[in-house]
Amino acid sequence: MRQIILDTETTGLEWKKGNRVVEIGCVELLERRPSGRNFHRYLKPDCAFEAGAQEVTGLTLEFLADKPAFEEVAEEFLAYVDGAELIIHNAAFDLGFLDYELSRLGDRYGRMADRITVVDTLLLARERFPGQRNSLDALCKRLGVDNSHRQLHGALLDAQILADVYIALTSGQEEIGFAQADAGGSGPATVVAFAPVAGPRPRIGADAGEREAHLRRLATLRKKAGHALWDALEPVAEAEALEA
Repeated sequence: MRQIILDTETTGLEWKKGNRVVEIGCVELLERRPSGRNFHRYLKPDCAFEAGAQEVTGLTLEFLADKPAFEEVAEEFLAYVDGAELIIHNAAFDLGFLDYELSRLGDRYGRMADRITVVDTLLLARERFPGQRNSLDALCKRLGVDNSHRQLHGALLDAQILADVYIALTSGQEEIGFAQADAGGSGPATVVAFAPVAGPRPRIGADAGEREAHLRRLATLRKKAGHALWDALEPVAEAEALEA
């Protein structure tokens, strides 16, 4: 499976007000592992930053003055994402801006949804952690993802962090084959397809010291509670010898 973690930085919060994309950052995952084939471009916006937006990104119009316009990288970007599953945090924001940039170039490129499918990690997080803050920083803290190097918002850096968040957020699902299928139009049904095990499963036994420690622990439980639930699974005689 080819997935692309995507993030953008913009001159403001609303494309409808004429704000533009100033940075695109993408991290490619192949079978949930970084491939090293990333996409990163700074873009000249041809408009001013809204108040506060420049401070969030640390970017300036002077820095972006010699960078390409979106139309100069559009075909390269679309070829990179074409056919992939995009992983985006608050996807409506980034896709709204990217569709706006494409629309400024006419009808020939269509919309992002014509080329890709999307997983919104904000929606995933809200399902898993309802009623809690689910910003990227909040998820990093909750899931144990290191974001100490994130002093400013940057598209490639945020995409790299989001890749770790996505893997942690969905850990234990894709690996064992969970999938969502339409059960005859009656709503989503969970399909579980466990991968076949290659060869016999390894058996790990306790050594003599571990066994003795285990039995002494059971003896302590019996003295305190009169019994141990483990007795239903193994003979008591061996433990009684330790109690004597």
